[in-house]
Amino acid sequence: MTSDSILYEDNHLIAVNKKSSEIVQGDRTGDTTMPDEIKDYLKEKYNKPGNVFCGVIHRLDRPTSGVILFARTSKGLERMNKQFREKETSKTYWAILEQKPPNAKGRLVDFLKKNEKQNKSYVTGKDTKGAKEAILSYQMVSSSERYHLVEIHLETGRHHQIRAQFSNIGCCVKGDLKYGAKRSNNDGSICLHARKLSFNHPTTKEPITITASLPQNLFWQLFKEMDKS
Repeated sequence: MTSDSILYEDNHLIAVNKKSSEIVQGDRTGDTTMPDEIKDYLKEKYNKPGNVFCGVIHRLDRPTSGVILFARTSKGLERMNKQFREKETSKTYWAILEQKPPNAKGRLVDFLKKNEKQNKSYVTGKDTKGAKEAILSYQMVSSSERYHLVEIHLETGRHHQIRAQFSNIGCCVKGDLKYGAKRSNNDGSICLHARKLSFNHPTTKEPITITASLPQNLFWQLFKEMDKS
């Protein structure tokens, strides 16, 4: 964890611009998790003895990049968990798609069911047992010769929601082999980026919006002029 990846930090919260290689929760790779990296960062920065607290508020899939928020106190964790649970936060994602969406802007309403064994979600009928409603809205931002940048606002937070819903309309996220992309990205990422997160501070109630700059890989650099917006 380097200081240039820190997007926001105070006594209760710390936000990081996650790289696609970083993991929020431990997995079978045994790689160091982001909370452990943050604890090491805070321990060194503030010369803290003993244990350092870092609470997981929400998650991003491993190959996804962008803004992710952690709690530095149990009070911060409890209050932010409540905001996420009650949908009082706002999340904006950017995605590079391999195919152009049928409309410049739209709203996708589907029912998704997660296959635990495959760690994959499928669009299914609303009467399917275990299916959950998934809603997002999107608008086109820009196109290059081969790829298309869209901005996405989530109304629900389902497993692999953006990836599954866009794949279902024939517009795969660049690099996302699991959901039908033609080829992988060299760095193992998919071109899905948590661009902005808005919420109210857990103690001051002040509205906060955190924006994460785009990754440095080749495909995001096609749209680097948008990073200033």
